[in-house]
Amino acid sequence: MTAEMAAPAWMHEQITAEQYESWSEEQCAGIEIVDGMVVVSPSASKRHNRLARILANALESAAGPDWNADTDFDVRLQDVPLTNRRPDVVVYRADTIDITPTRPEHVLLVVEVVSPGSETTDRIVKTDQYAKSGIAFYWRVEQAATGVPLVYTYVLDPASRAYRDGEVFTGVVKVSAPFAVEVDLGRI
Repeated sequence: MTAEMAAPAWMHEQITAEQYESWSEEQCAGIEIVDGMVVVSPSASKRHNRLARILANALESAAGPDWNADTDFDVRLQDVPLTNRRPDVVVYRADTIDITPTRPEHVLLVVEVVSPGSETTDRIVKTDQYAKSGIAFYWRVEQAATGVPLVYTYVLDPASRAYRDGEVFTGVVKVSAPFAVEVDLGRI
């Protein structure tokens, strides 16, 4: 087996924003670009996808007409070197729905559901990247062995561009500002 058969050449070279934008939606699915390099993520489990969908639906209904909550699309953190992350849930300004790419200034909250293999990236790397890009809120959802997820919340300190710890929720998430959200995660 040749190297090209195992991984196409474009996975070994830095990708520019222009190159990435020329790719089809199918080519972009399941990948992120970090410092210009393609990072392939394994397919998420049904439990992971269900949890993301439940959170997105609850956030969408609580957000009101000014905000949307969706899953599975890129957030462009920087253009050079290109860094596109694909959070599990994104809450973004409704008036930016047709603007591509979605940028940090459009986003209020990103949620990452931790899966086996993504622990370090979701706990450390993405936390730092989202904070440095100025996204106000970050939630990390851990799927506990008990089946009841833990939700760790973080709030951006704009002066330091770092997150400070918020509350930790288990079973039911209740958030008052900027949303009035109550999500029962105990059924996941």
